[in-house]
Amino acid sequence: MSKAFTYSLKRSCFDENYNPSENTRTTTNFANLARGEKRQENLRNTLVMINNRFNALARWDNPNADRYAVELEIISVDLNIGAEKPFPAIEILQTTIVDKKNNLRIPGIVGNNFSSYVRDYDFSVLLLEHNKNQQHFSIPEKFGELHGNIFRHFVRSPEYKENFKKGPVICLSVSSKDTYRRTGNQHPVLGVEYQPDGESLTEQYFAKMGLNVRYFMPENSVAPFAFFFTGDLLSDYTDLELIATISTMETFQKIYRPEIYNANSAAGLCYRPDLNQQDHSLTKIVYDREERSRLAIEQGRFTEEYFIKPYKHILEQWSDNYTL
Repeated sequence: MSKAFTYSLKRSCFDENYNPSENTRTTTNFANLARGEKRQENLRNTLVMINNRFNALARWDNPNADRYAVELEIISVDLNIGAEKPFPAIEILQTTIVDKKNNLRIPGIVGNNFSSYVRDYDFSVLLLEHNKNQQHFSIPEKFGELHGNIFRHFVRSPEYKENFKKGPVICLSVSSKDTYRRTGNQHPVLGVEYQPDGESLTEQYFAKMGLNVRYFMPENSVAPFAFFFTGDLLSDYTDLELIATISTMETFQKIYRPEIYNANSAAGLCYRPDLNQQDHSLTKIVYDREERSRLAIEQGRFTEEYFIKPYKHILEQWSDNYTL
């Protein structure tokens, strides 16, 4: 059955001229920026923020803080089910570090941002319907298993191995429902490590994707980030690779979660994120959070209609029998 599941990869350059493809989730960070009257200004300012942050972290042999630039490619992954029409399963980002001093292009980490129609379905349709009119919150049976198996199957696929030499790293915001405590561990690039008091639903969901998680707050950041990875986060990647991921995802989070990542004071020894706190600054980049939440439901319904229901028996049989 798994032989019928193959993947097609398409690459799109994320620059100031970027236009989302028809298959791109409109709630995706980079697609959301490329809309409206200020789309080009949004994109240009975002890229400037990424490059400035990169050079601030990679400051050795970089006296003018302008040695490096980060280029971003959107990797769109279609899932092919036999001879049926492909379904847009996953979108991730790949960074490339441009060393202008030595005229080098250095491949960065793949992953970074993570978008998935099936995740929209799980959280914005399945989970909401399961808990509708219920007194106590609960998780549906096998919640996240299909999505997790698709992701693990993709990472182990010939298509992934042909295109990427290292495992993915996905960098997300911390949960506003959890408390994080600073440990004594500190990494020269990732910064100080935090540990959550409990395990969030996102952690459980990403664990089914085969991903571990560690929380770090880089130098001059104001809150920790969740780094999800498959191997050894501290040993598998170079400093420049990690810096490219930090600079890219911190920029996105400053735009989308300014209450947490553009706060005017940094997280202390004990930190509880708060999306309602007012002591933060806004970027000049336009973003509509309410629209994004509404579109997530619409995209979840799209997934239900064109993927979950038509292929229900095939997907259930494949997922139930999928082994590493």
